[in-house]
Amino acid sequence: MERTTEGAGMAGWTADELDRLGREGELRIAGRRADDSLREPVIIWAVRAGGALYVRSVRGATGGWYRGVIARHEGHIDSAGIERDVRFEDVPVGDPVQDVLDRAYADKYGAGSSSVRAITADAARATTLKVVPR
Repeated sequence: MERTTEGAGMAGWTADELDRLGREGELRIAGRRADDSLREPVIIWAVRAGGALYVRSVRGATGGWYRGVIARHEGHIDSAGIERDVRFEDVPVGDPVQDVLDRAYADKYGAGSSSVRAITADAARATTLKVVPR
């Protein structure tokens, strides 16, 4: 299978995985605790931009799942028949991909809805994480 790369020697998502995850409406996400156990999974929205998958906290930095994920920047996702251990990379607010992600959220979940307005607001943009397979 074709794989996208996230760095030298690291396997990324397959094209099929990205397609499936990008189409799926919901993503179950669980942060990893200090003892290496997983937190309780939470359903969130995710979008694809190019060869990467991204998530944001609709509640900004106060979102429970977000606080659990950033504690170690490691976790697990389950969606579209795909289960993977992942790591999370912070995406700076000024990164040009932020505008691409705003459009992706609007296209996928309905421009103009209150939920899309919340997930594209400054507080949510500040929590943008790139999801990278481990």
